[in-house]
Amino acid sequence: MKVIEHLARATEPMISFEVIPPKRGGDISSLLEVIDDIAKYKPPYIEITSHAAEVVYDENSGKIKKRIIRKRPGTLGICALIQKKYNIDAVPHILCQGFTREETEDFLIELQYLEIENVLAIRGDENSYKKPVDPGRSINLYALDLVKQMNDMNQGKYLDEALLDAKATDFCIGVAGYPEKHFEAPNIDFDIAYLKKKLDTGAHYVVTQMFFDNKVYFDFVDKCLASGIEAPIIPGLKIATTTKQLTNIPRHFHVDIPNEFAMEMIDAKPEHHLEIGVNWAKKQVEELLNKNVPAVHFYIMQNSKPVTMLMKKLGY
Repeated sequence: MKVIEHLARATEPMISFEVIPPKRGGDISSLLEVIDDIAKYKPPYIEITSHAAEVVYDENSGKIKKRIIRKRPGTLGICALIQKKYNIDAVPHILCQGFTREETEDFLIELQYLEIENVLAIRGDENSYKKPVDPGRSINLYALDLVKQMNDMNQGKYLDEALLDAKATDFCIGVAGYPEKHFEAPNIDFDIAYLKKKLDTGAHYVVTQMFFDNKVYFDFVDKCLASGIEAPIIPGLKIATTTKQLTNIPRHFHVDIPNEFAMEMIDAKPEHHLEIGVNWAKKQVEELLNKNVPAVHFYIMQNSKPVTMLMKKLGY
């Protein structure tokens, strides 16, 4: 079922989760344990991140060797596992960064074979490797371009002219929203105008970047409504459980940590950090639910312990 159909049919706010594939050559058992933990809450869907190739350097006998690898492959296989084994809709991330439009088309066709109806279109972060584009191939520079390609396929328009009579896809397309604006945008109004273009081009709903102050989400939603955006805007939350995250999260995701939360974490002993982080998220969720948000989305990656603690406190 499509995400927008889940939203339309829900009688109470939905809870969804995002996970990350294991590292290359790793063991999937730990990820399966995470999925087992969150599946008991009956999420309508689970998002699975995608990762482009990047440069790694190996040192051997004093020599440095450069390699190009995908550190976390497996998005497609994990999607199939979630959807077929757990009977939970899978929402893979589709990236511009690191993939050609032709590779994207192939991936989307494979998703269609698996009867996966949902995708999240994002540009992806720049990394140390800029993939060369061979002659005859092309790239999507921005998420807007990616949404257009997906919408074209939903209308039966393929890059390969030999497939012009192929069956149209029917993907529900999600896009990212940034309550504290994307770090490359000059201002929040510019960023929201770009978000509206993605929705006008064919995207169906928005899931936000993580935030720790609900006011930034509510202000963002108000600005989106004022700009003419009517699509559902799902708040995305991360449970911060270490003082290291107080530095890393702002650095990597360009979001602010409220001073009240930061000082409570810093002043507490390490053994209390998990409880503090879960309690902060609990306050966020309760306020969001009281304001009738359509859903709440949790970025849990590979650690389900904080969210299971939170769900217990919330009475799930």
